[in-house]
Amino acid sequence: MARKDLIDIASLHPEEIEFLLDQSKSFKKLFTHSVKRIPALEGKSVLMLFYEASTRTHSSFEVAAKRLSAEVTNFDVAHSSISKGESVRETIETLQAMRTDYIVIRHSHPGLPGMIARQTTASVINAGDGAHEHPTQALLDAFTIKEKFPDPRGKKVLIIGDILHSRVARSTSTLLQKLGIEVAYLGPGSLVPKYGPATIRRFTDYEAAMAWAPDVVYLLRVQMERQDVQFFPSLREYHRVYGITTARLAEISDQGLYIMHPGPVNRGVELCDAVMDYERSLITNQVENGISVRMAVLDWLKPGGDFPKQESYVARPQTSSTVLIP
Repeated sequence: MARKDLIDIASLHPEEIEFLLDQSKSFKKLFTHSVKRIPALEGKSVLMLFYEASTRTHSSFEVAAKRLSAEVTNFDVAHSSISKGESVRETIETLQAMRTDYIVIRHSHPGLPGMIARQTTASVINAGDGAHEHPTQALLDAFTIKEKFPDPRGKKVLIIGDILHSRVARSTSTLLQKLGIEVAYLGPGSLVPKYGPATIRRFTDYEAAMAWAPDVVYLLRVQMERQDVQFFPSLREYHRVYGITTARLAEISDQGLYIMHPGPVNRGVELCDAVMDYERSLITNQVENGISVRMAVLDWLKPGGDFPKQESYVARPQTSSTVLIP
């Protein structure tokens, strides 16, 4: 059954996840075989409403929408009435009057995309809300892993880095567990929260985490802009203790492990330069697969439909700076 909105991963049923991943595979086959445009969303409009900077997610959604023949409008937040004090609610009412069909939104406040979805007939897609959720990133991560492991049940993914501030870690770990994949976290104790699913292992020691024998090492960007206190001595020290150094990359290569990263990459922090040329790096695959997955999501959602109300995932406070939107 189609939905109006995609706000989070937690509310997705296994059948919906499998459907979206299957559709992503079909869309990827289309545009890798010279079919660059199909009329699936011809006559539909997609509004890109990004209150935070983005390269991969923004461009990926724009390309996906255009390949489905939708009209794309980029809302210039910096030069809009928002700079004059206009509220998000007033902005959405204005956009609603324009009869847009889809709103792809990124915002620093957790829960805001869900609030917007309840106020508009447009299909709302959460492209990242604070340190809360990033559902399409989780879907493209799962799709990328399934390309290497068609039956991923029982596989292990080690997520390394700033778990506390990462919406990617939350969404991706939730989705991977729904697919039967084991997940573990590794990072400084201050950045690996103790709450959350008991099924996720927590490591603070690199060697102990690697002894867990993961199949995929998933690196997260250290989000300095979300850290209101100092969580570790220095970036150089972080790289030495938790980063993929040249020596660690050699060990990973010997074990045949895959490496992933949602981007943007901080070279010399999460990883050394050589990782980008590693034959089992899936970082470029993730970027490519983002287009297929977002095509599948746009094609699946149905704007203005009369759908049952979905449970809204409540944002859990992560830091003192977290703002909850009713």
